[in-house]
Amino acid sequence: MFKKILAMFKRTPGVPVSKPSKSYKQRKKVESSRIGELGEHKINIQLDQLPKDCRYLSDIMIRNSKSRTGYSQIDHAVISPFGLFVIETKNYNGEIKGSRDDTYWTVNNRFKMYNPLKQNYGHIKALESTIKGYPNLTFVSMISFTMRCRFSIDPSLRKIESNELIVYDVELSEFISRKILRMKAVLKEPILQDSEVMNLFNMIQEANITDPVIRNEHVDKIKRK
Repeated sequence: MFKKILAMFKRTPGVPVSKPSKSYKQRKKVESSRIGELGEHKINIQLDQLPKDCRYLSDIMIRNSKSRTGYSQIDHAVISPFGLFVIETKNYNGEIKGSRDDTYWTVNNRFKMYNPLKQNYGHIKALESTIKGYPNLTFVSMISFTMRCRFSIDPSLRKIESNELIVYDVELSEFISRKILRMKAVLKEPILQDSEVMNLFNMIQEANITDPVIRNEHVDKIKRK
């Protein structure tokens, strides 16, 4: 009897020993690596819903002599007949707390991040120096967070009258459209004709640095900081 029981636990020749499945770990790794990619996809879906007279660009890197790395990397820029929207996207989870003038904002009262409005201001100034011949162009700074956040911020940053706006990614196109309507009501006439919108689009696209070596160096310098 003992020999029969022992034989039950012996491996049958030619039958491989099964190993614990790695599918969960692999799936978890894939999901983590795609968080940023999926976030960008959500934003692009939002931007595709903008009025037809708007143009947008994503993942722009332009020269910025005042930046420590020598460059500014801009997540998205939307060119409308009434102004240029510069969008910075953030992928945080929890309570976002801060005011317009704070140097740092907090996440869940634990982690600090540089005030995204100040960060985006640097992007806007870099774009201003890149764009020539449009001195009266209005810039609107927008910071987009995922729905996994909740805001404890200056309430004026959620009001459409402001040129600095904090929004959720799922409401990005709504806020841009409402802001354009607001600007249209104030300005009465567009400040850019269709040809000028396209010209600005081409100027930014031409200034965009796509060299992967330069882009990687820029990211490495930021990480070292």
